[in-house]
Amino acid sequence: MGILVDIVTLDNLMEKMPRWDPNGSNHLYALVDMGSNGIRFSISDLSPPRARLLKCIYRERAAISLFDALSGPSLLFPPETIGLVSQTLARFKAIAIDDYGVPPTQVRVFATEAMRRAQNADAMLEAIHVASPDLTVHILAPEVETLFGAVGAGSGFVDMKGLVLDLGGGSVQMTYLETNAAKASGGGDNFEDFDREIAAALVGQSLPFGAARLIKVLESSDDDALAAAKSQLAGGLSEAFGKLRATFPSLAAAAALAWESEKLKKGQDNSGINIYLCGGGFRGYGSMLMHNHPVQPYPIPSVGSFTVSGKLFGRTKDMLRVNKSFDGKIFGMSKRRRAQFPAIVAVVDALIAAVPPIRSVTFCSGGNREGALMMSLPREIRESNPLTLSEAAMEGSVALAQVKRSETIQQVVDTLQSALPPGLDLPLTTTIFGLQLGTLYTNQIWTGLGEDADANASAALHNAVNCPDAPGLTHLSRAVLGVTLCARWGAGLGPIDHQLYQNLRVLVDSADPDTSFWADYTGAVTAALAMHIRTWPKTQHAIGDNIRFRSTAERGRKFKVHLEIFLNEEAARGVDPNSLVDLFKMVGKQKHDGKKVTVTVINTFPLKGN
Repeated sequence: MGILVDIVTLDNLMEKMPRWDPNGSNHLYALVDMGSNGIRFSISDLSPPRARLLKCIYRERAAISLFDALSGPSLLFPPETIGLVSQTLARFKAIAIDDYGVPPTQVRVFATEAMRRAQNADAMLEAIHVASPDLTVHILAPEVETLFGAVGAGSGFVDMKGLVLDLGGGSVQMTYLETNAAKASGGGDNFEDFDREIAAALVGQSLPFGAARLIKVLESSDDDALAAAKSQLAGGLSEAFGKLRATFPSLAAAAALAWESEKLKKGQDNSGINIYLCGGGFRGYGSMLMHNHPVQPYPIPSVGSFTVSGKLFGRTKDMLRVNKSFDGKIFGMSKRRRAQFPAIVAVVDALIAAVPPIRSVTFCSGGNREGALMMSLPREIRESNPLTLSEAAMEGSVALAQVKRSETIQQVVDTLQSALPPGLDLPLTTTIFGLQLGTLYTNQIWTGLGEDADANASAALHNAVNCPDAPGLTHLSRAVLGVTLCARWGAGLGPIDHQLYQNLRVLVDSADPDTSFWADYTGAVTAALAMHIRTWPKTQHAIGDNIRFRSTAERGRKFKVHLEIFLNEEAARGVDPNSLVDLFKMVGKQKHDGKKVTVTVINTFPLKGN
């Protein structure tokens, strides 16, 4: 029997991909992405109030390259591939429904470039139907794949504003994404009647030059075909960027500033295009950049949220040379990915030629599956801040308890922040406050109180480095969180942790030379707070009634912070004031370019307003 090919377009997207129901009894969703380089399967928990986190509870990848399986000029799937794919999907379906209890209506399968190109796609769909009668395969139109890739990339961040490209095995897409938070910061673009994501997907472009397809062209002996492919790739990316620039004034302004800066050799720090890359091909390039990063060994293993400068990104010849000459294992790169690396570099070179000077490039862990899940959520959830939705912050089922904990977290953050000298430009200072890490940090201040302080210092580093990818946690955020929490426990580390500690400090200081100083200082202030507030604050006034901070800064030849710690008489009982001062000795030992901290302990509270 014939199977009707089910194409998902922007027009029928909401019909084909049902919306998330906050009142539903089961919030597990299973997605299968039949990509050109492999078939990926995952189960995610979208239970409120943490739906925005897209918490993945199971994932698996089948190493089936649909693009490689296409054979002959008519591009046909061989029977063995059709059989293997149908059985693989039947297995994934059984895992989702039988093992995890995912409702059948919440199992979604979609396919991309290889299925769009295959002449016998209907035979593949019929085999899948026979093996799994109630399983529907949605073939994404190019603009929907562009949409899902961009939104999936953005799912890993609090906010983002820049070009988004997705490089898979069969195609590469370019679009532009500007989240609500980025738009609110100024210079945004307004769309009254339709979503920004949809507008970008309509203007964006999908080109049939994925890594798997392009490597075949590069390895062929047909010089004309190679020249034609490179010309079409370069022209397609240039055309896509031109259309996006004409649609989004904020992108046009950034491009104009970047070109002007390059022309005048100004080298402005705020000029250049920000780019976000997703898809297996680009993640392979990110892994190669991590392998060649100035900080070695690079301390954070995940390529998700890894950010480099445009200058480092553009070292394609160096990356090609390393890929060819390095005999050992490069972390994050399979043999297949290394074999495709020349094709990946060809796309990177075409991208660099098509756009203005690049300011920064960030590699994203999210992709089509995350994008499909995000688009099922209402906009207010999609654009909420994921950093406020940590598991610990939302413990319990009683709304009032959640509110009280949230209020306490804010009190802790406000108290710690009061120890910073007034007048600091926090958004530009990469502290836990400027990076919006207050909730995550506060939730870890009173954990591990029964453990040795040195063990907790070590755990702080390793937890920050090895924690699963979470929305909003960039590499810089992980490093700052780890170094600050390590300082909260005194940073007493054994030799095996010392290199990790030092490399994280180099990483944070590469963003701002003062970052590690404020991390050490904030950690010491936290230790002083925890010395007098010995467990999670039980009342709204537990902190302010016992300890307060006030500080000033002396900006001269050397930067000095004068910190006053005011203690309630009861809170100060049995505590040697010198032990508080000693907490800040570690800040001085780090030799922060002459920066110093002086501490005065006062056993009376200041009058209000002083």
